Amino acid sequence: MKKILSIAIIFTIVFTLIFSVKVYADTLDTLNITIDKDTVHPNETIKVTIDFGTDLTAYTFDIFYDKNLLEYVSSEGSTQTTPSDEKIRVYYLDSTGGSQPRQNMTATFKAKTEGITTSNPTNFRITAEGLTKPDASKYDNITEPQIKTFVVEPIFVDYTISLNYDGDVIVNEEKNMKLSISSTMGKNYEHARIEASATSDVEGTVKLLGTDSDETEYDIIESGWGDPSGELIGGENVNKQLNLRGLFSKAGNYTITVKLIDRDTSDEIIASKAFQVAVKEKAQTGGTEKTDETPGESNPQEQPKTGTTNNTPKILPKTGDIIYLTIAPILLLLVVLYVFFSKKK
Repeated sequence: MKKILSIAIIFTIVFTLIFSVKVYADTLDTLNITIDKDTVHPNETIKVTIDFGTDLTAYTFDIFYDKNLLEYVSSEGSTQTTPSDEKIRVYYLDSTGGSQPRQNMTATFKAKTEGITTSNPTNFRITAEGLTKPDASKYDNITEPQIKTFVVEPIFVDYTISLNYDGDVIVNEEKNMKLSISSTMGKNYEHARIEASATSDVEGTVKLLGTDSDETEYDIIESGWGDPSGELIGGENVNKQLNLRGLFSKAGNYTITVKLIDRDTSDEIIASKAFQVAVKEKAQTGGTEKTDETPGESNPQEQPKTGTTNNTPKILPKTGDIIYLTIAPILLLLVVLYVFFSKKK
């Protein structure tokens, strides 16, 4: 019985010591993790800094990251760094036995250049073990990941809007127009929408009509284009084109303003541009149609007749024939007289 009691007392002491160590183990609650930027662009670096808030003579940190967005560059405050597909493992050991403790470490990464066409929220997830004090005692391992979030995205280029057409715009005649919204690297919007408005100096009305792939017709001035909730736009080499038909009710000068808005931010304007359109009257036909004659000159064949008599003969006589007719009788008379007097002699 005494032997059994002794064994029970020994186990009790051992378990008490074990649980006492667990309860009273130190937690490194002074740990502070920071990053030097919230947004990183292709080929830019981002640095994560881990401040311990105390001296450590040994530690192992695992820094998890998205290898599709980042690549590991370097670390400071490590005796060995081992990269893998999903993380880097940073080791440190004070080989002097405690005379060269550290209070922080850093790791630097670079954003990749290929495949970065949208905004990519991501993060660093950090765990640690082997956190050793200068007296060789240890802190608890950090098994719950410490997370720092940031965004990897390209350098976005503003959207440009153009409205093009050929020739004159004639009142009450449909004019084919092409509306284009483009960017070499457009910021991504989940619910972007195209809207337009028009004003004129003649109180005329305007329609900008277009038909989508489902054969649904829209007047972007009256109701905007497409689904009222908007559509996705963004990425590399954006070039959205709409074939429209413009119709203007009166001749005059019009201003058409086209806007690209974000429905997710209370219709915040993403891009906007105003276009001036001069609308002309339809060319006249019939008797009032313009001719190629010089202004101020009239066509001689169309001069009106007047009451003034013109005695000038329309066909002038041939004066040479009249002369011949006058001389011939004289010559004949002379010949007759000559013959008569010759016979008398």
